[in-house]
Amino acid sequence: MSEYQSDLLRLLNDRGYIHQMTDAKALDSLAMKSIIPGYIGFDATADSLHVGNLVSIMLLRRLQQAGHKPIVLMGGGTTKVGDPSGKDEIRKLLDNDRIESNIASIRTCFERFLTFGDGPTDAVLVNNADWLDKLEYIPFLQEVGRHFTINRMLTFDSVKMRLDREQPLTFLEFNYMILQAYDFMELSRKYGCKLELGGSDQWGNIVNGIELGRRIDGVDLFGITTPLITKSDGSKMGKSVDGAIWLNADRLSPYDYWQFWRNTDDRDVGKFMRLFTDLDLDEIARMESMQGSDINEAKKILADAATLLAHGEQAAREAAETAQQVFEQGGSGGDLPTYTVESKEISILDALVGISFCASKGEAKRLVAGGGARVDDAQIKDAGYIISVGNKDVKISAGKKKHGLLRKP
Repeated sequence: MSEYQSDLLRLLNDRGYIHQMTDAKALDSLAMKSIIPGYIGFDATADSLHVGNLVSIMLLRRLQQAGHKPIVLMGGGTTKVGDPSGKDEIRKLLDNDRIESNIASIRTCFERFLTFGDGPTDAVLVNNADWLDKLEYIPFLQEVGRHFTINRMLTFDSVKMRLDREQPLTFLEFNYMILQAYDFMELSRKYGCKLELGGSDQWGNIVNGIELGRRIDGVDLFGITTPLITKSDGSKMGKSVDGAIWLNADRLSPYDYWQFWRNTDDRDVGKFMRLFTDLDLDEIARMESMQGSDINEAKKILADAATLLAHGEQAAREAAETAQQVFEQGGSGGDLPTYTVESKEISILDALVGISFCASKGEAKRLVAGGGARVDDAQIKDAGYIISVGNKDVKISAGKKKHGLLRKP
């Protein structure tokens, strides 16, 4: 039984989101008697978020489910600076037009997980460029900069890691933690925000914001961090052998997204269900105890539920049906990635590169030599093999998990 009394902290605790928390007793009490506006910041470095961001998105969803108000803070200002946390390299800086375009694209992702509007618990999306771009340098240093010591800033992991590895840390990036703390204070002033949530690497930055709000405005603010979400093999959540698992359908098809969850390690099924779906906890407990072929059915339920949240009911259903056709009925499936072949013939190497299963012909040649390439489920070991593409789609596969279609214009 949870040690907390409020619906919010009990929900976060029972589903495995809590790693660190400031003044848990006071936050628990506040959550029982008032609506808490809480925020997470997202920098707009790409036009889509990915599965590595999903625990943060789900945190905001849980906040809303427990009757509180999510604030999505887009880093239109801080994207121009670059968060050094977890980075060994200086981030490439983007211009204002690209940042605005990225924010517009990312918003569509949040609209699938959160309910936006003007109500007391409706989510809002704000851009920190609205206040950071207007700051005057000397007044900002006088008001905010004096509350930060270089001695302490050098102790933060995001700074220590770069210095220990003798990687350059620019003065621009060094300011990021001050700007993040200022964001919390500004959201407190504008929206009555009381809570910042984030990953474990953000603990120092969150505490900075809490202390800044207390020193300048005399307000009580709170912070919660999640544990580092890793897979059972120790790898970081959000990455696959093929790169980032994007949340926007134009970056990664719903079918490939479904497949990512279907390929979850047996040991991770229960944890991922609690974190990344709305499935009932009792039902999750029942399914994570499954063995053998039954656990594969649980993985399909996980994939269905996760894809439903990210892409909607129809996309989730179509992805599941495609997977069934491909793996269980030997068909080709209508939701697979496709590559249009301009002529009637194409080499196996060009086809594998064209459909983005391989990054180069050299990689494709190695795949073929290793027996990993199939055309209409027939293994191809000849790197010079020519595929004929007629009126009917041709199924092409790379390994056991990548399947696509070659078709005429």
